Amino acid sequence: MARIGSIAWHTFKEAARDRVLYNLIVFALLMIGASILFGQISVGIEGIILVDLGLSSIAVFGLLMAILIGIGLVSEEIERRTIFNVLSKPVRRYEFILGKYLGLLLTLSINTGVMTAGFYLALFFQKRHLSAEDVLPLGAIYFILLQFAIVVAWALFFSCISTPVLSAVFTFSIYVAGHFLSDLQFFGEETRSSIVSGLTTFLYYVLPNFADFDVITRTAHGEKISGLLFTANSLYALLYVTVLISAAVLVFEEKEFR
Repeated sequence: MARIGSIAWHTFKEAARDRVLYNLIVFALLMIGASILFGQISVGIEGIILVDLGLSSIAVFGLLMAILIGIGLVSEEIERRTIFNVLSKPVRRYEFILGKYLGLLLTLSINTGVMTAGFYLALFFQKRHLSAEDVLPLGAIYFILLQFAIVVAWALFFSCISTPVLSAVFTFSIYVAGHFLSDLQFFGEETRSSIVSGLTTFLYYVLPNFADFDVITRTAHGEKISGLLFTANSLYALLYVTVLISAAVLVFEEKEFR
C-alpha cells in the first residue's frame, strides 16, 4: 500500500503541473459564471438553468481532464523511458498501474471539488442564500465522479495497448456510446439482422451504461435521487472499474519494453 500510495502521490503532483488542467478549470468556472447570465434571460427558471448548465460544465470539462491526462499515464512513461527507473525498484507492475489510476482519480476529485465550489458560489450569488434543497446537486456531482472513475479506467487500459491519440479517440467514443446504449440496442433489434442484433446486444452489456448516471436534468428540476440508485450505481462503477483495471494489469504484465 505504501508503494501504491507513493506512485499515486507522484502521479498527482505530476498532473498538477499540467497547465491544461488549470485552463480547463478556468473555462469550467467561466461557464458556470455565464450560466447566471443565461438564467437572467429565462425569467422564472433561473435556478434550473444555473443548475443544469453548471453541472453540465463540470461533467464536460471533467471528462476532458480525465481523457487528456488518462491517455498518457502509461504511454508517456514508456516514451520517456522513465518506466525502466520505476520498474527497476521493488515495485510490482500491478502496483504501478493501480497507483497511476488512484493518482489521476485524486487529481480529478480535487479539480471537481474546485468546480463544485465555483458552482455553489454562483448559486449563492443568484439566490443570495442556500437552502436544504441545494444539497441535491451533490448527488449529481457524485454520479459525475463515478463516470470519471470509469472513463479513467478505460483511458488507462487503452494507454497500455495503444498510442495517446488512439486512446483518446477510443475513450471518447466509449463515453459517447455509453450514453446511447438503449438506442443502440433498439437499432440492432430494428435491423432484424441476427449479426447486427447480436453485436449491439454484446456492446450493450460490455460498454458502460452512462445513461443511468445522468441525473443532471432531474436534479435541476428538484427531483430527489433514490438511495437505491445511489447503491446500484456505486456497485456498478466499482465492479466495472475493478474489471477494467484487472484487464489493464494483465496487459501491462505481458508488455515488453525496449
